[in-house]
Amino acid sequence: MRTNNIKVKNLIISVYFILIVLAIVSAVMFRMFSPISNDPLVVFFIITISFAILFFIVHFIAKYFEYDSDGMMVVITNKGLLLSDRFNYREHSVEFKKEDLKGFKYNKYFVYTSLVLLIQDKSGASRKERFNVTLVSKKKRKYIKQSLNKMIKNNRNLATS
Repeated sequence: MRTNNIKVKNLIISVYFILIVLAIVSAVMFRMFSPISNDPLVVFFIITISFAILFFIVHFIAKYFEYDSDGMMVVITNKGLLLSDRFNYREHSVEFKKEDLKGFKYNKYFVYTSLVLLIQDKSGASRKERFNVTLVSKKKRKYIKQSLNKMIKNNRNLATS
């Protein structure tokens, strides 16, 4: 099974554009923040810090996710949506055999969802791998869950026989 969330890229670019436009508009309209402070420098810093926080939250959440379980190997990739074609500074990729999957779970937080995989190394030790699946649709997460459950079920049947 193959799936990804590439269609979300245009939405994220639009969110960044809206954030920049809102920052410019609110920086121009200091008067609406006069109840906070009469000092324009304080208002400017409040606006700048609040939009920087929003910008980095969107940057943290906005990741491309790709899942490929066709064949004998499973390949899962997370990378940044913006500038990822030229710079792979946020790429996290794991490739493992289907037999090495020991477990998985979805962690759901307020605005963030992650997929945690428990994978067995060649040495027999288990390691956890985390992937950001926040922008993957619920339907696709359901399909990924079904695929991973099927792998675990097959692994248990191989272990008992």
